[in-house]
Amino acid sequence: MSDASDAALPPSLRLLKWLVILLTLTMIGGVITVVALIVTRMPQAFTVSAPRLPDEVRLPDGAKPAAVTFGTGWTAVVTTDDTILIFDSNGLLLQEVPIQTTPGP
Repeated sequence: MSDASDAALPPSLRLLKWLVILLTLTMIGGVITVVALIVTRMPQAFTVSAPRLPDEVRLPDGAKPAAVTFGTGWTAVVTTDDTILIFDSNGLLLQEVPIQTTPGP
């Protein structure tokens, strides 16, 4: 791969030329590796099922939901009156946990 233009370059520039070629090949290999990993791992991201929601959740009278989170077999609803309501997978209330807030400065 040595041609006439390569002989005219000083030795330091020839070294630099080969370092740039090596860097280019390394970057091409890196991009191919990243694309291959994304393609092979992406189907696994779609196999995770979404959380199963109960058909109906009845909050106590006057309770207004502020946030909802899901676990395996349970759903938690945080209400605006600082209470955590934990429901089972059928929507039945399992536990009611008051949130203890400390006074601010």
